[in-house]
Amino acid sequence: MITGIRLRAPVLGTPDPQALARFYQRLLGWPLDDDSPEWAALRPEDGSPGLSFQREADHVPPVWPPQPGTQQMQQHLDFQVEDLAAAAAEAEAAGARLLNAYTDPHEDVRTYADPDGHPFCLFVRT
Repeated sequence: MITGIRLRAPVLGTPDPQALARFYQRLLGWPLDDDSPEWAALRPEDGSPGLSFQREADHVPPVWPPQPGTQQMQQHLDFQVEDLAAAAAEAEAAGARLLNAYTDPHEDVRTYADPDGHPFCLFVRT
C-alpha cells in the first residue's frame, strides 16, 4: 500500500466535459468543483471520491453489449439506489438511454448509457 494515496475520482472521456458533468450532477446532486471546456469535475461535499470529465475530441462511445471489432467498454459506474423506478425515470429524463434491465437473486438492475455512451448501472439490493 502507498502511504497517503487516495482515490479522487474516475475520469470519463467526453467531447463536452461541461455537458456530461451536468448530466451526472442532475443524477447525483454533487456540486461542480471544476468547470471548463477541457475539464469538469463533481465532488461530493463529504470529501468522498467524485467524478471528473476530460475533453476527448475524438471520443468513440463503447458498444454495449460488447461486439467483436467494436469499441469496448473499459469501465462502467454502479450506483446503488433506494427507489429504482424513481432513479430510472430521473436518469431517462436527464438523457440516459436504457440498455438492459434484469433481476438476479441479489438485485434489480437497469443498465444505461449516459449521453456520451458510457455505461452505468442503477441497482437496488434485494
